[in-house]
Amino acid sequence: MDSRNTRLTRRALLQRVGTLGLTAAMAHLIPPYVWARAMTGAPSLAQLDGTAIELMIDQTPFRIGEQLGMAKTINGTVPGPLIRLQEGQTVTFNVINRLKEDTSIHWHGLILPPDMDGVPGVSFAGIKPASTFTYRYPIRQSGTYWYHSHSGAQEQLGVYGPIIIDPIEPEPYPYTRDYVIVLSDWTFDSPEAVFANLKKLPSYYNFQKRDAHEFFTDLGRKGLWPTLQSYFMWDGMRMDPTDFADVTGYAYTYLMNGLSPESNWTGHFHPGDRVRLRIINAGAMSFFDVRLPDLTMTVIQADGQNVQPVVVDEFRIGPAETYDVIVNPTQDRAYTIFAETMDRSGYARGTLAPRAGMSAPLPKRRPRPFRTMADMGMSMEGKNMADMNMGGMDEPARDDETHSTHQRMTMPGIQDMNKMSDMPIDDPYHSMIPGAEPVRHGPDDHGTGNQSVTEYSQNRSGEPGRGLEDSDRRVLVYTDLKSLAPYPDQREPEREIELHLTGHMERYMWSFDGKKFSEAKDPIQFRYGERLRWTFVNDTMMEHPLHLHGMWMHLENGTGAYLPRKHTVVVKPAERVSVAITADAPGRWAFHCHLLLHMEAGMFRIVEVTDKETEMRS
Repeated sequence: MDSRNTRLTRRALLQRVGTLGLTAAMAHLIPPYVWARAMTGAPSLAQLDGTAIELMIDQTPFRIGEQLGMAKTINGTVPGPLIRLQEGQTVTFNVINRLKEDTSIHWHGLILPPDMDGVPGVSFAGIKPASTFTYRYPIRQSGTYWYHSHSGAQEQLGVYGPIIIDPIEPEPYPYTRDYVIVLSDWTFDSPEAVFANLKKLPSYYNFQKRDAHEFFTDLGRKGLWPTLQSYFMWDGMRMDPTDFADVTGYAYTYLMNGLSPESNWTGHFHPGDRVRLRIINAGAMSFFDVRLPDLTMTVIQADGQNVQPVVVDEFRIGPAETYDVIVNPTQDRAYTIFAETMDRSGYARGTLAPRAGMSAPLPKRRPRPFRTMADMGMSMEGKNMADMNMGGMDEPARDDETHSTHQRMTMPGIQDMNKMSDMPIDDPYHSMIPGAEPVRHGPDDHGTGNQSVTEYSQNRSGEPGRGLEDSDRRVLVYTDLKSLAPYPDQREPEREIELHLTGHMERYMWSFDGKKFSEAKDPIQFRYGERLRWTFVNDTMMEHPLHLHGMWMHLENGTGAYLPRKHTVVVKPAERVSVAITADAPGRWAFHCHLLLHMEAGMFRIVEVTDKETEMRS
């Protein structure tokens, strides 16, 4: 996306105003069935199944409350219809493009041939306007997945939907009801305008910055000089301790199955039912913390793969991740499904109820979180916990003498980096995790594409994430996830690739190893059949959900032969996390951050798995 293309001329402005006026005027004339069918409280999504399925991508009027706009839809709905498939079948999708621009469908998390993966410019040309593209591939897995456009920002505009693949073998966990919960974020602003605003001012949508009241509170709590040092330090690094989401509830309405919180999507149950909730984060830019007050959840799947049951009260889900949970409501009452954004600027909500028209109260909203030293790769030694939770550091950061163009997140007198995190990782697998102990950053700084370099990184899989660390509820962490069965390839990785997650917030530029996709000339090379370790090191202060197409990533979370398989892995700030990969899919595959605007800003690479014949020719 190029911010130069988002300038509004007088003619374009008048055209947009005229379009909005026409849309508003027609709102009372267009029959309801013409509007994008965001669910109107119905307990289930429109469903498609069989071996031949037709999907039509078009532009459709869309409303939330009294606001009117246009969505890009699949078969006229937001989200698109639920596609229900059977493991072992071969399916054909005819995708019809009625837009005035190219489009595509990517089958997120599905293992399929590269030319069916649906990423324009990688192994597929895209679907031209007024044309039809046929996808045909065998279904080699089961579980909860989703599909979405991989063209421009169409995913943000409504081109996404859920997939359920029923297994050949009986399900390992019994349940009596089954609901899909698609979480997403919607804005009536164009994605191009949102991107341009972030290019001009990265904190454009952050209205949760520290204010004068907090400054004076810090003065009374810490004193003048420590408070000034803290504020000067953050200012000097051109960072903000409340920076958790590039786009917030100021611009977004958060949806559950296409419905706003006021519309309150509702699913029904009989007391005593075991209800399976298949929760998909289709948000373009939003992390959600999901809970059902007064109900525990048993996590049974992660990213479509069965895991050993984990009982929790809450979990954080990053964009593109999926979690399946079972809840057991025993009382004749309604329960709220509450999905609060990580930055606490908004929420999506729904209800489970025994009868139509019922609702439950919303839980008390929580205060916004703050970044800490752990998020910056600093030592916590000798620091006051209250200061850390308020985003206050008692010592200013200094620039590294050998890298004057970058801010090194260092503190004088670092001795014991085991104290780096303000929430110690306390789990039985921690010592078995690659990168569990702090690792000092190497001499490279990844060029001008990296604003800051975390001095130390370590695996933080045992941490629930900032804003959940002080919760009195049981919160899911990555080290809780154990595959239900041992994974088939138990080889030790033959080699390791280290990849740094880099960015420059002042320029709103995101990259890998300091290079945007347009600057990365060569694909990342995997050798067909090899077992390798891919280590991600997050040099930024943002969480990044990383998605690899075409192959599974086994998250190295210390669970031995039971490493969970994931298609999307969230990497926390200053974290070093590794995945093991069996390169069993020859071809070219996309790899990217699933924060849509980070991907568009350059956090995208191509992975090429070279087969034996290609190796011999080279």
